Amino acid sequence: MQEPTFLILTALAAAPQHGYGVISDVQEISGGRVRLRAGTLYAALDRLQSEGLITTDREEIVDGRVRRYYRLTDEGGTRLAAEAERLRRHAEAAATRLRARLAGGAVFLGARRLPGLPAGGTA
Repeated sequence: MQEPTFLILTALAAAPQHGYGVISDVQEISGGRVRLRAGTLYAALDRLQSEGLITTDREEIVDGRVRRYYRLTDEGGTRLAAEAERLRRHAEAAATRLRARLAGGAVFLGARRLPGLPAGGTA
């Protein structure tokens, strides 16, 4: 899953939001690192809707324009949870290896020692 998709689904996990709300929330979640443009967002929302990961929650008229709110579907929540778990496992593996590197020890995965780490050490 691409980072913008992950962040859009994350933004919609708490509550339905309209496009500008998603843009703002993605920017906040990413610490200002990811700034979606409207065209990019709406193309992603259309794709996520066609994949069944989000759906239209409601529409309202604001200043004569339609404001559409999107919400995460159950399938979208399942996919987001799976991706969050995948990222958690990867982050955990990286942290374990970095701790071993800093400690000068070796990390063993089953019967194999990680390459590049000295033998005989412990994490």
